[in-house]
Amino acid sequence: LAQMAKGALRNKLADLEKALKGSLGYHQKMMLSMQLKHIETLDESIKELDKEIADRMRPFEEALELLDTIPGVNRRNAEEIIAEIGVDMSRFPSAEHLSSWSGMAPGHNESADKRKSGKTRKGNQHLRTTLVQSARSAARQKDTYLASQYRRICSRRGSNRAAVAVGHSILIIAYHILKKKQPYIELGANYFEQRSKDAAIKRALQLLQNAGIEINLENIVA
Repeated sequence: LAQMAKGALRNKLADLEKALKGSLGYHQKMMLSMQLKHIETLDESIKELDKEIADRMRPFEEALELLDTIPGVNRRNAEEIIAEIGVDMSRFPSAEHLSSWSGMAPGHNESADKRKSGKTRKGNQHLRTTLVQSARSAARQKDTYLASQYRRICSRRGSNRAAVAVGHSILIIAYHILKKKQPYIELGANYFEQRSKDAAIKRALQLLQNAGIEINLENIVA
C-alpha cells in the first residue's frame, strides 16, 4: 500500500510502511470496505458524468480547441467557460460587457501599468472560480504574457489579486478568441517591459518636441 503513495508522500515511504503495520479489527475492516465501495461508486459516477459532458460538448469542439490554446486553460477549464458564457459572443456588445456581467471587471481599470483597486463586482461564481484556477495554472508557466502579468501584480498586490487580474485577462482573451474564431497569440514575457520602454520613449520625444527640438528617428541607430 505504501508504494501507492503519490506526490509529497513518496518522500515518506518508510513512515508509511511503519504506520501500515499492525492488525485491524473487524469493525475497522468493515469501515474500510465501505469506504472503498463508496470511492468506487463515486469513480463510476464521475465516469458517467464525464461521458455526458463529452457528449454535450461535442458540437463545440472547435471552440474548445481554440480556448485550449490559452496558457493555463485546460480542456476542463474550456468546457466550464463555454458552459457559463456560451460560444456566441454577439450577446455581449464588448469584452468589457462580458467582464462586467461575469463579475470579473476590476473596480478600477488598470492604466499605465498601475492598478488602483483589485476589487471585483458580484457575478458568476462558477466562472470566476474557473478563471482564477486557470490564472494560477498560467502563473506557473514560463516565458508567457500571462505569467509575466501575474508576477508583476503579485509583487505589488499579492497572489489573490494577481490571480483575479490574470483571470480577468483570460476572460477577455476568451471573448476575442470565440468572436474571431482564432487561436491565442502569445505576446511574450517581455511585453510589459517593452510597452513601458515604448511609453518612456514616447514621453521623452514629446518633451523634446515641446522644447522645440526636432528628432528624426530614422537617423538614430538602435
